[in-house]
Amino acid sequence: MQLVLASASPRRQELLALLGLSFEVCTSEFREHPMAGWSPLEQAKHFAREKARSVAQVRPQDFVLGSDTVIELDGQLLGKPLDLVDARTMLSRLAGRCHHVHTAVSICCYEQGIDRVEVDTTCVIMKADVDCAYSRYLASQESLGKAGAYAIQGLGGDLVERIGGDYTTVVGLPLKLVARLLQSVGYPISVDIEELYHRKPYANWSRFAV
Repeated sequence: MQLVLASASPRRQELLALLGLSFEVCTSEFREHPMAGWSPLEQAKHFAREKARSVAQVRPQDFVLGSDTVIELDGQLLGKPLDLVDARTMLSRLAGRCHHVHTAVSICCYEQGIDRVEVDTTCVIMKADVDCAYSRYLASQESLGKAGAYAIQGLGGDLVERIGGDYTTVVGLPLKLVARLLQSVGYPISVDIEELYHRKPYANWSRFAV
């Protein structure tokens, strides 16, 4: 029985590999469309579940992991910027404030009747925009394609003051949650999770110890 990651995200693939697991990547065909009246957290759970289900339909014997990350500010969902102008607007709203990053993880196996989803949330406090730091960051174009217009594991880490919660949640795949979900369905995890979190073997992780 194969473990399948329903995501083309290099970051999720890199994080899942830290658990020492053998897995395949099968990109989900599910297209995200925000649901009117749903909270950002509900949206994340829905998107993660549907990504996993779409792949599980064609891989019914396998364990399929789906994940989705959204940013919530003032009760509203912040998605990926349309362009650098949109990215500047998003970062201006985030500067000097706290927002929440919700990452939902779903595990699905049709043959075994498994269809679960859980979510982890981390609070991120951004630095105030001083000395044109945000403008320099926008010039790197790293904002494009990133929820909330920044990447904490990249140059965007310089914009973050501190976090309250799991760093891997902000990157896009909360490893403690993934390990717990897999173990709950009988999929073995050989890596010592606490030791992994002590080592923090991922870009910028050690900068945000909590």
